[in-house]
Amino acid sequence: MSRVAGQRTPTTAGDHRSRCRDQRGQAAVELALGIPVVMVVVLMVAQLLVVAHDHLHVEQAARTAVRAASVSADPAGSAERAASQHLGLRAHDVTTSVQTPLVSVTVTLTAVGRLPLVGMMVNSLEPSATAVMLLEPP
Repeated sequence: MSRVAGQRTPTTAGDHRSRCRDQRGQAAVELALGIPVVMVVVLMVAQLLVVAHDHLHVEQAARTAVRAASVSADPAGSAERAASQHLGLRAHDVTTSVQTPLVSVTVTLTAVGRLPLVGMMVNSLEPSATAVMLLEPP
């Protein structure tokens, strides 16, 4: 029974069932429309984390490479080896510049991790970092 203007009127079981069925159908449609949006947002956040992770690794590789280059007789070779050890098999470029009394190393990651769907949106990102240190002759 339901109230209409202060009076009780009888309701049928069929009316109640049809309202529940309509609401269940509405919830299913909302869920079907909402899940793809939520998944894209989750993947975008995950891609952001991958890019941030890559950037941190490139910064650390540049610091490691400039330390090795600053105390070596062959700064370019030492910087390349140090960056390669830090980044592993990931594709990267290392540029070394010696201008006494400073040595500068720039490391650029050319193969950035990409997730499906949202990875296409960050194609142009190539994390790069430069580190400068005083040259200390061996």
